[in-house]
Amino acid sequence: MSPLNIVLIVIGVLFLLSVVSPTLRRVWTFHILVLKYMLFGLGDVVRIRPLVLKLKGKRYVRMTRPMALRLFCEDMGVTFVKFGQIIASSSGIFPQRYVEEFQKVLDRVRPFDFALVSQTIEDELGESASRLTNIEAKPLASASVAQVHAAELRDGTNVVLKIQRPGIDKIIDADMRIMRFLAVVAEKVVKDAELMNPVGIVEDLASTLLEETDFRKEANNLEQFNQIMQQHGHVRVHAPVPQWELVTKRVLVMERFYGTRVDDVKGIEARGVNAEDSLVEGMQAWFQCVVFHGFFHGDVHAGNLMLLDNEDLGFLDFGIVGRFDDTQRYQVTDYIVGFASSDFKKVAEVIGQMGGVSTGVDMEVFADDLKEVYGPLLTMSFSEVNYANIIPKINAVARKHRMSMPKEFVLITKQLLYFDRYAKLLAPTLNIFTDPRLIMSMMNDIVKVRQEQAAKAP
Repeated sequence: MSPLNIVLIVIGVLFLLSVVSPTLRRVWTFHILVLKYMLFGLGDVVRIRPLVLKLKGKRYVRMTRPMALRLFCEDMGVTFVKFGQIIASSSGIFPQRYVEEFQKVLDRVRPFDFALVSQTIEDELGESASRLTNIEAKPLASASVAQVHAAELRDGTNVVLKIQRPGIDKIIDADMRIMRFLAVVAEKVVKDAELMNPVGIVEDLASTLLEETDFRKEANNLEQFNQIMQQHGHVRVHAPVPQWELVTKRVLVMERFYGTRVDDVKGIEARGVNAEDSLVEGMQAWFQCVVFHGFFHGDVHAGNLMLLDNEDLGFLDFGIVGRFDDTQRYQVTDYIVGFASSDFKKVAEVIGQMGGVSTGVDMEVFADDLKEVYGPLLTMSFSEVNYANIIPKINAVARKHRMSMPKEFVLITKQLLYFDRYAKLLAPTLNIFTDPRLIMSMMNDIVKVRQEQAAKAP
């Protein structure tokens, strides 16, 4: 058999495998898109791309590396957009220019065609779809898993439609296979990669996406959050109310909120609203969800938190939630008490109980290192905290003591960083560990949780 025939057979086999294997198709897509953006970069260097865009009547914008990576993730779709959202919420870990560029994927992902929206509604809701009227073709927001459209019910009630992106189940499954392989390789060949637990991160992402792609679970989360708010008297903190008869795995119809994103400082200032009070109550409410119910919103980026027109606070998008068992809830309270009281020996002990450090670690030295890194946070206002300096120090302590926090506590830290960002914008003198409103509320809650813990003890 000639070499040419062998090459043709190999190409034919690869083609057939690509047809039947979503994973292999995604591998091809990955490499093709890498080549695409490399060529775009080359086109900028040799000035061909500006000329082509000018001939097409389009505005030229230089393709920076952060922009190219962001567009690449958007082209790859849901799983890689999720990776981009991790970058967007990790100031101090990733370069700031990448963090700022990936802010665009929090709620401004490229939308899919409205014809697919209409088809999904018809397929999922059947005859019930006739209850929806005046569906706006232009989405209010477009995210990695779904996009949101404004609509009305037949009785005139304003609602929003959350519609899942078509075909994402197969894409997610294929991407997870690729990411699992890359995570295993990373743990073996990258120094200290096991501290970040890449395999665990990928598995967590897989379980998160599995939950996010079933909107019936999100509707339950919305309802649970509102019940908790009522139970604790937070009448000014809400999640949208789902329209249960119009909820399926791929479609979620719910109450429409009107207001201003919490990071829209100019918009909030123009309204003359005391945003600090609303932010403080929102943090109190979020904390009570954690310590009393082991349930909390796990993705409070600015697209998911609104100061409503009536000055209430609205939490949106409950596709990602954190859940703790009783033991973890009690550990959270011990961790916070130790931190707020500068008892870093206690903080070190709790991290040990969580399984975050091995048994051979010198706990005295570990506590001293934690105090050096975290101690300044207790005296600084949010406006003075520079996570670009602090996070590398935290990473250094983690490497020194082989520290790795469980994924649930990493999720909590991520939300605190979000709240930190909003506080810097809206209440720069606030410190959650010294503000009397937060401290009194937090300590009262912790006392109740410890009483509950003591009552359950054998």
